[in-house]
Amino acid sequence: MPTPPEPVLRAAVRWLERLPPSSAARCRALFTNHREFSDITPTQYEAAYAWLGETGLLNDLHSPLPAAQRVFTATVTHGGSHWLRDAGDLVRSPDELPDDAVRAAEILGLPLATAFAHVIAAWGKVETAERARVGMAGEAALVELLRDSVDADVDHVAAVSDGYGYDIAINAAYYALHIEVKATLRRSRLKIYLSRNEYEVMRRDPSWQLVAVRLDTDDRIAAIATVSRTWMASEAPTDHGMSGRWESCRFDVPPAALRPGITSLQPVLRSFAPPLINGDAGWPGAA
Repeated sequence: MPTPPEPVLRAAVRWLERLPPSSAARCRALFTNHREFSDITPTQYEAAYAWLGETGLLNDLHSPLPAAQRVFTATVTHGGSHWLRDAGDLVRSPDELPDDAVRAAEILGLPLATAFAHVIAAWGKVETAERARVGMAGEAALVELLRDSVDADVDHVAAVSDGYGYDIAINAAYYALHIEVKATLRRSRLKIYLSRNEYEVMRRDPSWQLVAVRLDTDDRIAAIATVSRTWMASEAPTDHGMSGRWESCRFDVPPAALRPGITSLQPVLRSFAPPLINGDAGWPGAA
């Protein structure tokens, strides 16, 4: 939904400030009849009330956050801000806030530092939710493709527990492969997050393999590549003392660290296995 105009944003704050101890009818009477609130029209108050309902802010009227901060966050997350999904990379300080966020902060009387904090918090929630959704879709799609492509048992172990350090186990006579799946919707840049447990399993399990899956808009597999274990080991952070330990890290994977398909499946691949698996149609730019 589009970002509301200035009067509607200010009206939304007034609604949130006065609704908890009162009713909507009483607030309407106050906004309509009291001179203090006459700078905003009844139509704008109604538009603000409708917007609060659409964003879900009416469902949590007793939040401890100030009303202006709640309205700002809703403006960013529900206002069609396409930059929000990349805010972790694009907005690294208050000075880098996009113009629409700066404008909303000014209307609501928020310091840019406060606005920046809410942008990063909102980005974190969006990023986490989207990563989980895409990750689950990627795992399910790859499990289905593997079961149609290999003469081996394919077990989606992550559906039972996330403690294995990988998502899919493939087993046949004298053969084993443990696949950690990282899925994305992006066409070029590959950004993955690896937990400490996944990394430690990689270090001690020779059958562990990290496979990147790119999905199309219908959550179907568009490309597959294997990420180099050697590259990951060289790029992973190092603990520098007994009292500090990393638990999760992000990798920005370059094309040189990717190999098309999952070539380690060759011993169990069926003759009609699709090119996505056998490496003839892998990630664009992969070595």
